[in-house]
Amino acid sequence: MKKIVFRKIAEDCIKFFLLTIFTISVIIWVLQAVNYLDFVVEDGHGFLVYFNYTLLSFPKIFSRIFPFAIFLAFTYILLKYENKNELVIFWNFGITKINFINYFIKLSLGFVLLSLLLNAVITPMAQNKARSFIRSSDLDFFESILKPKKFIDIVKNLTIYFDEKTVEGKLKNIFLNDKSKKDESQTTFAKLGELEIRGNKKILVLYDGKTIDSKNGKISEFGFSKTDFNITRFKTGTTTYQKTQENSTVELIKCVLLLETNSENKKTEEIKNCLPINLKNIYEELYGRLIKPLYVTFLIAISLLLILKSKDDHTFRFYKYKVCSFGFLFIIFLETSSKFISLNLLSNLFICFLPIISVFLIYIYFLNTFKIIKT
Repeated sequence: MKKIVFRKIAEDCIKFFLLTIFTISVIIWVLQAVNYLDFVVEDGHGFLVYFNYTLLSFPKIFSRIFPFAIFLAFTYILLKYENKNELVIFWNFGITKINFINYFIKLSLGFVLLSLLLNAVITPMAQNKARSFIRSSDLDFFESILKPKKFIDIVKNLTIYFDEKTVEGKLKNIFLNDKSKKDESQTTFAKLGELEIRGNKKILVLYDGKTIDSKNGKISEFGFSKTDFNITRFKTGTTTYQKTQENSTVELIKCVLLLETNSENKKTEEIKNCLPINLKNIYEELYGRLIKPLYVTFLIAISLLLILKSKDDHTFRFYKYKVCSFGFLFIIFLETSSKFISLNLLSNLFICFLPIISVFLIYIYFLNTFKIIKT
């Protein structure tokens, strides 16, 4: 019978946790997806790139909501059971409060492993994959970034300006400045231009204009009645280089070991973003992936403080508000705690052991309390 009542409350906590995290994550994901429309409207990417990038941002949102959803789910279920006098069932079956707490601490380990998997493996992999779609994409919707009487420099190394766009889609009085080659610049003026697709290439056909080339301080000029300007060779100005949060966890650990042992530069160059100047960011990223998930047990332990008082106690209402406030304040602290990471390895080690110390202290608090309160 004890297994049945434990299974029931565990199932309720897990179900409400899943409901909470998916609901909040989807809401944030939809709001974020609207902002990502800039990839199509302003940066010229196609809708397939937009869809894939948006979809792959979901694990990151999921991981950020995880601590909040954990605390909210367990707090809500415990309060629900207390208000319906269902926790009394546990005490009537001879289950002590310390046994109840031990069960939930063991249960929390599963959530810790899930959070570690999400933060250390799935999220960085999804972010890197999302960035790869941008790196490999061309300007599928180049036309969407073209706006009359406005200098457009979203496309990398290319500035575009034109006076107006006709009903047929032709551009009048075009100005193009191409700086795609080092120490060279090409400026083109044309009275008319139109976009054509030839095979896999997007061509801007220009009519009646001239081109001014500047190379090593020398300037040359030539006129044309018709010329082709290859748009496909240009890339969007959207950030395409790999960021630290997109490196795998294994890469970041290897990088720290190499940098801390003063290994040769050749070895560190094999790992992107593995630079001494970036070491603090790497420490912060590893902290977020490997240490923050360990606080899941502590957050569940905070919610277990609710079983120390009965709803029949006249101070229970104020007490539950204190517990909830403490939990939410701790979540805020958790989100900002990465700022305490420094280049000092010893201080970082202390911060890394803080989740274990926190759980140990709150467990000691439970033991001391039960010496006073009869269970």
